[in-house]
Amino acid sequence: MFNIFKTVRLRWFEIAVFKVGLLSLGVAVGANWSSFFADYITFFVDVAAIALIYILYVWVRQK
Repeated sequence: MFNIFKTVRLRWFEIAVFKVGLLSLGVAVGANWSSFFADYITFFVDVAAIALIYILYVWVRQK
């Protein structure tokens, strides 16, 4: 069975490749579906802010 929650160790350049892929996907979706997502922009900004604040909290709490 495929476990999507297993622990994975990635090197810095592998993380960079992953982030570039996500950024490219985000730009493609934003460019093509901008009129669809325009009504939900505040929701997505709120979700992004909450996620980033949580990640910042976890990062600061780690030793």
